[in-house]
Amino acid sequence: MLMAYSFTLPSSAGRDFVSDEHLPLVLYFYPKDHTPGCTTEGRDFQARLADFQALGYTVAGVSRDSVKTHQNFCAKQGFQFELLSDGDETVCRLFDVIKLKKLYGKESLGIERSTFVLDKNGEVVREWRKVKTAGHAQEVLDTLRAASDNQAR
Repeated sequence: MLMAYSFTLPSSAGRDFVSDEHLPLVLYFYPKDHTPGCTTEGRDFQARLADFQALGYTVAGVSRDSVKTHQNFCAKQGFQFELLSDGDETVCRLFDVIKLKKLYGKESLGIERSTFVLDKNGEVVREWRKVKTAGHAQEVLDTLRAASDNQAR
């Protein structure tokens, strides 16, 4: 069963990001700004941003970091897509990406790297969980291209 999602979060653009105004949408959840894996993932989405946009998709990233931290991260990395601040984890919990993680023997709740594709109705039509950053943005793009090609036939 497809589930439709609608949410509003503060954005690195300095305004509220209303999901319904950015459909279809590639929404990726990541643990923390300025960390190696999250930087790689963001750079990979940025490198393919024009390709996503050519297919009609908006790309946005979500973490629990503040808008100010997101703005610094975008400026430093040259990201031209919005990063959304979910400090109270409302949207993270909506998409069920808050998971128990283990690091150096310590357990804590954190964001499981995940990506969701929302169609023009806000319904999740594809999801990736426990994402490994290497090659992920390209895999998402290839999946969307294949779906677009199938619709064109």
